[in-house]
Amino acid sequence: MMPFVVLVLGILLLLFLIIKCKLNTFISLIVTSVVVALGLGMNPAHIAISIKNGIGSSLGELVIVFGFGAMIGRLVADAGGSYRIARTLINLFGKRKLQFAIVVASFIIGMSLFFEVGLVLLTPIVFAVALEADVPFVYLGIPMAAALSATQGFLPPQPAPTAVATALGANIGQTLLLGIIVAIPCVIVAGPIYTKIAKKIAPETFVIKKSLPAFGEMKKYDLKDTPSFGIAAFTSLLPVILMAIATVYDMVFNGGKAVEDPHGIGAVVAMFGNPVIAMIVTLLFAIWSMGFNRGKKMEDITNTVTEAIKSIAMLLMVIGGGSAFKQVLIDGGVGKAVQQVMVHANLSPIILAWLIAVILRVSLGSATVAGMTAAGLVTPLMHSLSVSPVLMALAIGAGSLAASHVNDAGFWMFKEYFDLNVKQTLKIWTVLETVISVVGLLMVLLLSLFIH
Repeated sequence: MMPFVVLVLGILLLLFLIIKCKLNTFISLIVTSVVVALGLGMNPAHIAISIKNGIGSSLGELVIVFGFGAMIGRLVADAGGSYRIARTLINLFGKRKLQFAIVVASFIIGMSLFFEVGLVLLTPIVFAVALEADVPFVYLGIPMAAALSATQGFLPPQPAPTAVATALGANIGQTLLLGIIVAIPCVIVAGPIYTKIAKKIAPETFVIKKSLPAFGEMKKYDLKDTPSFGIAAFTSLLPVILMAIATVYDMVFNGGKAVEDPHGIGAVVAMFGNPVIAMIVTLLFAIWSMGFNRGKKMEDITNTVTEAIKSIAMLLMVIGGGSAFKQVLIDGGVGKAVQQVMVHANLSPIILAWLIAVILRVSLGSATVAGMTAAGLVTPLMHSLSVSPVLMALAIGAGSLAASHVNDAGFWMFKEYFDLNVKQTLKIWTVLETVISVVGLLMVLLLSLFIH
């Protein structure tokens, strides 16, 4: 029982440092890792090594994936490509199907942008469309938020699912393909369907607003000055396309050939399907398609990518801190303790992974930290019961989205951008996130009937 007591006390300490003391999340995670390591009886001389190994093992590949992903997203946004994608889809669907247009646009954009960036980018566009169509902003905002959130929870190369899949040893390409299968029902239920329910439980939010006071100045684009829909969408989705091609090739031609034949086509496909190479190729293409091809100078392109890196610096640090905490829990024996307790329990390991992620999400706020910590706890159990790492990663992704509340930055972003009070935000945003989590779990359980 002692490892669990230390774990609970460690989580309480982390909560206290982040919420009460307002201490930086990364610092809080490292301090908590040291305290928990001591509480678990680890050799003091080995604590620093455990923290270093945790950070190094997670950030080795992810630095390029996250860094280049942020650069690509910013290049597309600054060129007006994201605006072009949204407007084209909205015009295609027409006013009567605006919700589904927003879902598709947000889903596509959400694949290549962080949630916060996607929300900042799409909010003024969706708000302008709501004004033009004379509908409440929340009516279109809920599907937008559902699509952005689902992509963050299930689809690599987004930070949390990529980090969790890497930690569990899951194939990134398979996680992406199955993640899309899981995400689509989640978006439909938590978006257009939940909008009808939200209108009943929070009718006061469904009013037509003429301004967004919290957003500030809205960046405007002239469509004739933006890239074409085809080039903008292709640039945004190129990493997804490359990884999908590699995954399909692997499934059709039995992937081991790429390793056995280093000069064959399989090796080339595998190379370009690797998230790191896919991001490198896409960034180079984006520099041309969203930069030089748009008449931009190298100085402007460099400024764009520099700002993009600044925006994700702390995110990378937090992921590293979460990985350090996870490694301490593993090295300190918490993972083995969980395995010993749960291996004989009459509970699906997929449900267990989801439940652990939910508890951590509610306690800590950060979906990424909840996912990474849960991955560390269930890894021994996953290996002992031979559960699919991909399904475990998706289950953790679903759990890490549940019940976002006042300790989550996304909660406050939604509140401010939608001009809601705390009670209204709990009714709309917190329930929306929980709906995605529950539907996601049900979809993973359904997939587990066919995938082992």
